[in-house]
Amino acid sequence: MLVDLTTDMVRELAIAERVCIRPLLRRVLDRETGTEETVPIPCGSTLESVCPSCAHKARILRMQQCAEGWHLGTEPDQDQPDQDHDTEENGQEDEQDHEQAGDESDRRVRSTRRRPDVVDLPRVAAEDRTIGRTFTSPDGHEYRPSMFLTLTLPSYGPITDGAPTDPESYDYRRAAIDALLFPRLVDRFWQNLRRCAGYKVQYFATVEPQRRLAPHLHAAIRGAIPRQLLRQVIRATYLQVWWPSFDRPVFVQRVPVWDGTGYMDADTGEVLPTWEQAIADLADDPDNRPAHVMRFGSQADIRGIIAPSEEADRAIRYLTKYLTKAIAEPLTATDEDVVVDERRMAHIDRLHAQLRWLPCSEHCANWLRYGIQPKNPTPGMQAGHCPSKAHDREHLGVGGRRVLVSRHWSGKTLAEHKADRATVVRETLHAAGIVPPEVERLAADVTAPDGLPRYVWTDTRPGDAGEYRKIIFAAIQERRTWREQYDAAKIITAPVDNQPAIDRDGGGPSP
Repeated sequence: MLVDLTTDMVRELAIAERVCIRPLLRRVLDRETGTEETVPIPCGSTLESVCPSCAHKARILRMQQCAEGWHLGTEPDQDQPDQDHDTEENGQEDEQDHEQAGDESDRRVRSTRRRPDVVDLPRVAAEDRTIGRTFTSPDGHEYRPSMFLTLTLPSYGPITDGAPTDPESYDYRRAAIDALLFPRLVDRFWQNLRRCAGYKVQYFATVEPQRRLAPHLHAAIRGAIPRQLLRQVIRATYLQVWWPSFDRPVFVQRVPVWDGTGYMDADTGEVLPTWEQAIADLADDPDNRPAHVMRFGSQADIRGIIAPSEEADRAIRYLTKYLTKAIAEPLTATDEDVVVDERRMAHIDRLHAQLRWLPCSEHCANWLRYGIQPKNPTPGMQAGHCPSKAHDREHLGVGGRRVLVSRHWSGKTLAEHKADRATVVRETLHAAGIVPPEVERLAADVTAPDGLPRYVWTDTRPGDAGEYRKIIFAAIQERRTWREQYDAAKIITAPVDNQPAIDRDGGGPSP
């Protein structure tokens, strides 16, 4: 049978069976028996374009993580934070911004009182809880509603079919800066919301691209918050970036060079100002203004969600819809909702041209283009070649995590959620009297009688297409066997009332 299958056919079959199509191969030597075997290890990619099978598993795992923490009725374990927690505790306060200049004893404090052009934020007493309140209906039924929120960025110009109507007037520079700083604005929003909601708001959020390429945020929020308060917090949230000016590049044709301790102008020999010096100059300027101010757009979707319900399940699927795609992937011909044309591709190119040269952080190499040394400079830095993926054409400014999970969402790490799924399968097999696959099979910590590892692992690669087909086909057969065993175990362990009619009376399944 394998002789009649081409490599493409085996790959398509692997995708249909949810088997990794680009596994990492390891050759394992059993020192006791002297036998060797090749073991495929799933690549673990989260992108469908790289490995659809592994990306699907990653999305399913995220869906489980979202569902377990969204409508909790009891406080989660707060001693063990989630793996992908947010960074709000490392954020800056609204009332004042501390900039380091010189040593620890020389701290400059810049007042950043709230801007007069934004609404005020209410302050309420904070309760030590993370779960939402319970509401009782007139018929005595109790509900614990939660929220589904979508936040967007403002408009940068009219859009038609996902591309600017007039590219010349479209504000690409501001769109690029907002995309680079979007995570900071989101952090500020959660800070403000927790102060105004009166409890430790928990969320599971994903960052996705809109058709116009601007990032937006979908968030599952635990607990019910008044819509009016949410809209007030959205309007009142802003981000001021106190950076040196980066409006006009200083080095376009020339390139600063490393002199052993910092960067200097190769023509004049003048050492470029350090980051600390540039910030100190700003602090000493009484008329200095933030280099950039950003806010959310006027469009925001706010919905109440009650679980368990089909609406909650649908919201989770929507929340994780694009996690298996790169930021630019929904704009390719494979997306049935988007037609790729020259206008759209030109739109991507213009935005990427801005993202390549703008600074993404205090440590970005692009500061050299504006005549300033980045914070903590190192040799080899070059403007236009910052290693942050935010500058890549594939990410279009979104360089951080695509999934943002608050510290006390479910009380479990992502690895623990994955282990829970495996435990359910193994316990079901045990209950049905089926021996599950050995978890410790070929484990590196299994020792031989001499006290040394019994199994020796080494890297390897498939020798040819025939060996690749053989390895993938064996993995497909193994997965089919496991699935058949699990399906049979579920039938055996299921309650009698939930068993299919074919098991009870020998006839066909119930209509």
